[in-house]
Amino acid sequence: MELWWKRPPVPGSRRSQRDRAVAELRAQGRYGPELRDVAPAFVGLALAVVGSVFLLVWLHRTLGVGGLVLGVALLAAVAAVGRRWRRATVRRRGGVYTPAELSVLGEHGLVAAVERMLRRDGWDVISMPDEGRPRLYARDRGGRRQLDVAFRAADEAPAGGAAEGPAPLREVGRPGVDGLTRVVISRGAYSRTDVLWASRQGGVHLVDGRQLRRWAAGDSLDDLGLPG
Repeated sequence: MELWWKRPPVPGSRRSQRDRAVAELRAQGRYGPELRDVAPAFVGLALAVVGSVFLLVWLHRTLGVGGLVLGVALLAAVAAVGRRWRRATVRRRGGVYTPAELSVLGEHGLVAAVERMLRRDGWDVISMPDEGRPRLYARDRGGRRQLDVAFRAADEAPAGGAAEGPAPLREVGRPGVDGLTRVVISRGAYSRTDVLWASRQGGVHLVDGRQLRRWAAGDSLDDLGLPG
């Protein structure tokens, strides 16, 4: 005998429409978290509450009222630190970084940060390493624009002919024949040779360290001059 809650929904029914709407939201990444997603957080919260109560009881029995006050102050300090840490974590997951946070990122950390920043700006991103080097492919939600994002270490920049100040992200031409806008990211500055080379290419745009910090702080690539 088939259980009623396991029967497939009747086409056109309210349940069928609801299931289809949920499936579409999940495909777009807009559906809320499921129980398995929030269960670890609930378990951690429960353990934290129980642990706090045991700590306060132990301090009260050991040190009396003074121990209870000390315990409350200690828990308040831990909660404040935890709240700041959580806010910073949520901010970084949303693609916003401080200059200090950017400066301590390794190669893979920078790639992950740029991926989050692109998603923040409304791009769909796929990691496509090229011969072991990190590389990202991005497409806007409308499918009109595409980016090929590469990374260059600051110490790879040529030593000679350095420009006075960081090279701007300029409109140096339309996208190449393959429809891609190529973005090269470095935490350092580009030389005049680099800027001249980029200006002769089809759709090559340079992002230096100063612009990278602006982008990480909340500006979009469009704010930095990426042509539409």
